Amino acid sequence: MATQQLFYEAPVPVTAQRHGDLSVKAGDGYGFAARVNSVPLSAVEFAEAAAEYPVVFAGSEKAVFPAAILGLRDNENLCVDAEGRWTGRYIPAFIRRYPYIFAQDEGGQTLTLTIDEAFAGCNREGRGERLFDAEGAQTQYLRGVLAFLQDYQARLLRTQAFCARIVELGLLQPMQAQYADAAGATRTLSGFLAVDRAKLKALPAETLAAMMAQDELECLFLHLGSLRHFGEMARRLPRAAAGAEPALTS
Repeated sequence: MATQQLFYEAPVPVTAQRHGDLSVKAGDGYGFAARVNSVPLSAVEFAEAAAEYPVVFAGSEKAVFPAAILGLRDNENLCVDAEGRWTGRYIPAFIRRYPYIFAQDEGGQTLTLTIDEAFAGCNREGRGERLFDAEGAQTQYLRGVLAFLQDYQARLLRTQAFCARIVELGLLQPMQAQYADAAGATRTLSGFLAVDRAKLKALPAETLAAMMAQDELECLFLHLGSLRHFGEMARRLPRAAAGAEPALTS
């Protein structure tokens, strides 16, 4: 399942000394994500992501995070075509923030903006947006990048609290999806968690009411409903003969 680095190859801190003449040409394609079959989500993304991707939980049962499933096989993203175009409707924020990412110090108190210098859009020929002006001050573009990542970080913190609550309530269970590959053989995608409907229904009324008030219950229903998209993903796989619909098992 997804990790925080994934397609970041050479992230370095953004500084005027190192990047004073650097420009970034973004938005030309998503080939960098072509080999990523899942990415982390924040809770606020559930409504849009769950409309077309399976939304699951990954990690251990003690520390989990939500993730959007983008492919059924290792190193395959069904939402990126051969030309590097994103074929889905919603692009997760984890992907939209690339080539930028915050690095944390050991205590997790200080965040440093970094950029993946391996990104194909990084250049010193003036293509795209400059990070710093001629005087070494941040450009409006770079200030916008910082604002986006700061908002993203705040959403991650709220999502962590949401995940901690459902772990505490014992709502998650290991799940796997079975599907037929191109040769008709049964394959299994595992390593993720899903909410146990029976445990959710058994929660006390006051707990459900509190979760409803904080929009957490809505997120859980969106997650459960999104699991049907495993079937749609399987139908997008090339196959010699029609395969069976993916089956979810605990």
